[in-house]
Amino acid sequence: MSLASHSEDAIFDADFLDRLRALFLRLRKRRQLKKKGIQNTPASGFTREFKDFRHYTPNDDYRAIDWRLYARLDRLFIRLYEEVQEFHVHIVTDTSASMAVPFEDKRRTALKLTVALSYLGLVGQHRVSVYSMGEKMDSPMPPLKGQGNIQRIIDYAKGLDFSGATHLETCFRDFAPSRQRYGIIFVISDFYGQSIEEAKAAIRHTSSWPGEIHCIQVFHQQEATPDLEGEVQLTDVENGEQRRIWLTPKDRQQYEQAYRDFTNGIEKTCRDRQIDYQPWQTDLPFEDVFLEMLSRGSAIASSNG
Repeated sequence: MSLASHSEDAIFDADFLDRLRALFLRLRKRRQLKKKGIQNTPASGFTREFKDFRHYTPNDDYRAIDWRLYARLDRLFIRLYEEVQEFHVHIVTDTSASMAVPFEDKRRTALKLTVALSYLGLVGQHRVSVYSMGEKMDSPMPPLKGQGNIQRIIDYAKGLDFSGATHLETCFRDFAPSRQRYGIIFVISDFYGQSIEEAKAAIRHTSSWPGEIHCIQVFHQQEATPDLEGEVQLTDVENGEQRRIWLTPKDRQQYEQAYRDFTNGIEKTCRDRQIDYQPWQTDLPFEDVFLEMLSRGSAIASSNG
């Protein structure tokens, strides 16, 4: 068994699904006082779920009468249903080399997010599509529905190869989620593209995506505030380019400011397009950040409430 296989087994161990179930129970408890009913979206794709009985009145549709109940009780009742919106949940995971090297925690976080969001969609009886994003967007599986498909998602996540470069603008431009159902789209990435401006240019293409969009920027604390000084050799893990530099405290301060400008620029670009932006620092507790992100407002969280 490869080292990568050992690593995936450690992520998706025997207790992983139990922790997911506990996590979603916490989410449901937070939202149990929220109003339930039809989701306020322009989408098609409603299903009907039985809710209750009530006495028949002359204005009711006779086709709703429960004749079996009438045979037992000799009284007319109609069945009440609740219309529930079916969403199409799209989960896009950046599988470029920078998501795994040199900080393995980024890859592990991305995989956990992919499975956790998929599980939330499947439990809510929504359609779930998963994609890997690198030089192009790839979706090897058809849309899945039903909680029993979570193992297929886990197997898919285990097989993801984190390598190569990310062509953010190409992927965002070519991504065409289905418009048959209201979409909820999660992009999990560090947003490192071919240039510092590419992420903002890529996000502008989301105007053609139907539905609710979330951009989750995964980063390691050392990327934001590196503990480096003196002579260092830097290697671009996506194209192999190397550069040896002498890093002074002033240089490090300039880098940290540039990194803040980079993330602030992504956040502003998202905000200008009414896209939810979530910075995700890998050393923070996964469950707490996950709940905080969904509790800010998402149709997928409401539908599981």
